[in-house]
Amino acid sequence: MTNSAADGYRTTEGLSRLAFIAGGAGAAVSVIGGVFDSAQFFRSYIVAYIFWLAIPLGSLAFLMLHFLVGGKWGVMIRRLLESATRTLPLIALLFVPLLFGLQAVYPWAAPGHVAEDEILRQKSAYLNVPFFIARTILYLALWGALGHFLNRWSRQQDASTELPAGKFMRRLSGPGLLIYLFTMSFASVDWIMSIEPHWYSTGYGIIWIINQGVTALAFAIVGLAWLGSREPLATRLRASHFHDLGNLLLAFIMLWAYMMFSQYLIIWSGNLAEEIPWYIVRTEGLWRWLPPLLVIFHFFVPLFLLLMRDVKRNRSSLVWVAAGVLVMRLLDTFWMIVPGFEHSALHWLDATLMIGMGGLWLGVFLWQLEKMPLLPLHVALLEEEANAHG
Repeated sequence: MTNSAADGYRTTEGLSRLAFIAGGAGAAVSVIGGVFDSAQFFRSYIVAYIFWLAIPLGSLAFLMLHFLVGGKWGVMIRRLLESATRTLPLIALLFVPLLFGLQAVYPWAAPGHVAEDEILRQKSAYLNVPFFIARTILYLALWGALGHFLNRWSRQQDASTELPAGKFMRRLSGPGLLIYLFTMSFASVDWIMSIEPHWYSTGYGIIWIINQGVTALAFAIVGLAWLGSREPLATRLRASHFHDLGNLLLAFIMLWAYMMFSQYLIIWSGNLAEEIPWYIVRTEGLWRWLPPLLVIFHFFVPLFLLLMRDVKRNRSSLVWVAAGVLVMRLLDTFWMIVPGFEHSALHWLDATLMIGMGGLWLGVFLWQLEKMPLLPLHVALLEEEANAHG
């Protein structure tokens, strides 16, 4: 059974246009706001960037994981994951504006701060603008290369019934996952943790890797449910596929809770002056309401619901859980980043930039989704291969 890319176009054309319109409007309003408050513009920009970055990078990791271990769950969401990874060039392009506002986001990028701060002077060999830009280029280039070759071989696999490209994808995915884990660990330190350069956590990189996994998987579940009524997914999608994805989401939510609690427990037990301020500023003012909200709706509620077999096998129920997790991921991203700024209040630019960047990213994602069939061709062979490696 085959399907044409034109079928996908008819199902996504209207939403893609709407996304581009919303993204353009949000970007235009944000640029106007940035003219009057450039520092706030760049601070809101980094929050939106980190949130939308999570979907393509998490998708890249899941795509490589699927090529390594197989499983029918990966066949069903493969086109969604591949389309998300093809937005990595846009992600690289969206980082460029941040280069003009590094001093507004990172204290170590301002020479005046470094001159007055002994700790920043000691870290200047690593935290300096030229080295930061060089590392950023390396991260984006490696992620883009991984996504490029995996998508290239996926197209080759569509054109052949012998699936020789699958071997290349498996061979790349093992080292590729290691590259992703290594580079994202450093990127999380460079882009996020260095906003508060006096603070550090050895588990910070792993936390953001898990964050990206949760975000990408929840997004894929919502996308699969949206496309599930369209051919050829409609005749192949089963409750068992959603059940597998629900189990995977449950595992990552539990892993997120474990890592967040472990970091808190270690810092609380150590009670060191250089570590506890990170939690103090995040439990004051408006921010004090987010930790209990995250504990309840990012962990306990999804945990309770995803332990139920009927919820995981029901498309509508699982979509609501996944959508709720995406909302919690958005709130958690704000909670982990914004209090680290000198002026940590929420701003209307946070909303406009989130909408602007999100609209542009979704528009490109849907445009890429139109380029290939909603399911890989030779599905029977792919499922047989997936079962053999799962």
